[in-house]
Amino acid sequence: MARLGRPGMSDEMKDELWRRWRAGESISDISRGIGKPPGSVFTVLKHHGGIAPAQRTARAGCLTMREREEISRGLHAGQSYQTIATLLGRAVSTISREVRRNGGRDGYRAVTAQERAHDQARRPKKCVLSRSPALRKVVVALLQGEWSPEQIVGHLRLHHGDDPAMRISHETIYRSIYTTRWKVVPRELCKRLRTGSADQEETSGTL
Repeated sequence: MARLGRPGMSDEMKDELWRRWRAGESISDISRGIGKPPGSVFTVLKHHGGIAPAQRTARAGCLTMREREEISRGLHAGQSYQTIATLLGRAVSTISREVRRNGGRDGYRAVTAQERAHDQARRPKKCVLSRSPALRKVVVALLQGEWSPEQIVGHLRLHHGDDPAMRISHETIYRSIYTTRWKVVPRELCKRLRTGSADQEETSGTL
């Protein structure tokens, strides 16, 4: 007899899953909340490295294509940075930095500048643990002691609450475990944690 597969997870369920995950709920709690098995919840989280997928948007304050075209026209007309900045409602430093980074007054092209900005926005950024060796040392040590990411975040808040350099979210810790190319958590530890997570969650309700 053919075995029926489990029903898929609707977009509404996934939205609720990520809302609860960002709020710090465990996989077991999320499972009960959306009416899906813990293994299904874990699979969704694992697929995205513990980070909710989001539509890429331009960073606040970034120059738009229209503004870059205005800069190009202004430069061609011989306008000063101050004049261009005033017309766009931008700081003079923003205009001068934009032009300097993209060929100078004689070589500036709006399309080229826009493409360069887009490429830079798509480049992977270093994760928190890569930027902070002290934080990485504490997190790795606690992971080796079989602390969950949620417990680690609570520990850091309790003992390092006044130090911004020692702040991290449980989502980032999970992603560091699954995104091995970052090389911030030892590979063998990552493998052990990933292998045991689903089984532990099914049996004990903890990750």
